[in-house]
Amino acid sequence: MPKIIIDNNKCIACGSCYAMYPEVFEAGNDGKCYVKDHDHKKYNYSKNEIINTCPVGAIDIED
Repeated sequence: MPKIIIDNNKCIACGSCYAMYPEVFEAGNDGKCYVKDHDHKKYNYSKNEIINTCPVGAIDIED
């Protein structure tokens, strides 16, 4: 199963990830991105699309 890793030191709380992929990400109390479900494949989301959504490169996915 894939593992989504968020670097919260890089995250700027722009909201792109949870706006585009609400099944996978959610906003924390600080507005930053948190993983809700690591299995992005069950929603037919591609690894590269998710990674490229973040403007500061805070998202990585290990297969």
